[in-house]
Amino acid sequence: MSGRRIQAPSVAGPGKHQAVHILVVEDSVKLAHLLRRGLEEEHFAVDLTHSGEEALWLAGETDYDAIVLDIGLGAMDGFTVCRQLRAAGRWSPILMLTARDATEDRVQGLDSGADDYLVKPFALSELLARIRALVRRHEFRRGESLALATLRFDAGARRAYVGERPVNLSARECIVLQYLLLKTGQIVPRDQFAALIPGWDAATSDNALELLMSRLRAKIEPGGVRLRTVRGLGYLLEPAAA
Repeated sequence: MSGRRIQAPSVAGPGKHQAVHILVVEDSVKLAHLLRRGLEEEHFAVDLTHSGEEALWLAGETDYDAIVLDIGLGAMDGFTVCRQLRAAGRWSPILMLTARDATEDRVQGLDSGADDYLVKPFALSELLARIRALVRRHEFRRGESLALATLRFDAGARRAYVGERPVNLSARECIVLQYLLLKTGQIVPRDQFAALIPGWDAATSDNALELLMSRLRAKIEPGGVRLRTVRGLGYLLEPAAA
């Protein structure tokens, strides 16, 4: 087995003892070792593999704080690894790496369940900043449960339920639903979603956001909630009785 664990001190500051634990999945041996060295220097604990199959095994055994996942892995590509991890209920944040900058590749990566996307070549400082942001977001989500009417969102597992029935949500829909539940009864401006959703920026059309909301609306409104489009302002989640 090629996966290798490198133990390191905590990055969380004095008095903490558990290192932030990262899985690096990269088929280029040279780049993989450069990434491991850079992460070690920032005091991360690192597991390293060049194989998609082994990545699935490692991520099934360990609840990683983040996963750095190359798309081009040979027999099993990064898209497949990401989809299978999400299907198995593994919700460690995933930062995808690729040499391709085509919009369809970015969309496919994010729709596979990735949290962020970085195009090669990249600066190590940017990679580290994105990993830290993903780890902070992941820590915030753990253990949090939100509910409105019979709609419930388990943020730790990234799963939604209407009553006892599970609701199948994409990674983007999970992010949006959690934020809307946190802001229940408040209008959330459209531009806040651009800042919230990885890979979503000012160039993304309003129609794309409305399509995402329409799909989410169809999935959650049977739970006794209403997701309203407030024209010219944003979106509002409220009990259906309101």
